[in-house]
Amino acid sequence: MGEVECVQQANAILGEGPSWSSAEGVLYWVDIKRPAIFRWDPLRGQTGLWPMPRPVGFASPAKSGRMVFGDSDGLGFLDLTTGEVTRLGDPENHLSQNRFNDGKVDRSGRVWAGTMNEKGPEATGSLYRLDPDGSIHRMASGFVCSNGLGWSPDNRTMYFTDSMVRTIWTYEFDPETGTLGDRRIFATLGSNDGFPDGMTVDSEGFVWSAVWDGWRVLRFAPDGTIDRTVRMPVQRPSSCMFGGPDLKTLYITSACVELGWNALKSGPLAGSLFALSTDVPGLPEVPFAG
Repeated sequence: MGEVECVQQANAILGEGPSWSSAEGVLYWVDIKRPAIFRWDPLRGQTGLWPMPRPVGFASPAKSGRMVFGDSDGLGFLDLTTGEVTRLGDPENHLSQNRFNDGKVDRSGRVWAGTMNEKGPEATGSLYRLDPDGSIHRMASGFVCSNGLGWSPDNRTMYFTDSMVRTIWTYEFDPETGTLGDRRIFATLGSNDGFPDGMTVDSEGFVWSAVWDGWRVLRFAPDGTIDRTVRMPVQRPSSCMFGGPDLKTLYITSACVELGWNALKSGPLAGSLFALSTDVPGLPEVPFAG
């Protein structure tokens, strides 16, 4: 592998949710706390910035040319040309402490997105599936901070993270129906090892997880053991996604939120976007079919 490189000093408060568009050859990612969606072109740098009305957890390209996103008011579309926001629905409008956090599109074009509790440690978060017809389905519940999602190369396993319990789970996954089967623990981190955050899966079936408060990204083997550790120049790497023409560039977002002086002095690039050249490609992302 190459060295971790800072490709954009974005000063994001809480950079998150990277999503690679193969059709455009660009990376979309978000700043949750200074709500905005960014578009990063490896050849030209930042080519788009869309301020958002609410804290936005993820944004992914849709087949219609819009972006589908999740925020503190539910799920919606953003028109990249006009900046217009269209709301799809809010399944948790009765839970004022919750907002949508991480989200991904499965290979059938459905969005999977989880919610989190911003006010305390109560497990009020859930995992939802947004279908192309606009219907929203709660698929699992009982989470504090829903986070990283991904699918195995054979599409039979879905990974899902709850950062606050330091655990990545696997679910049996039916790609035809979009239903979940049995859940088991894939990997856990110790109390002094940081928190598993956003993640992605490569073409060999290995899981890459950004470790919040861990100064690193971990590559887990399919059996859950740690295969590789990538040291980061920032304390709070937040998520990762493969991109580039050959899908061999791992893009890594980061955050500077609530970091003290010593952490910022040790990691002055906090909030930047990073890139790492890898020897194994990722898996192609699919746009939301709605």
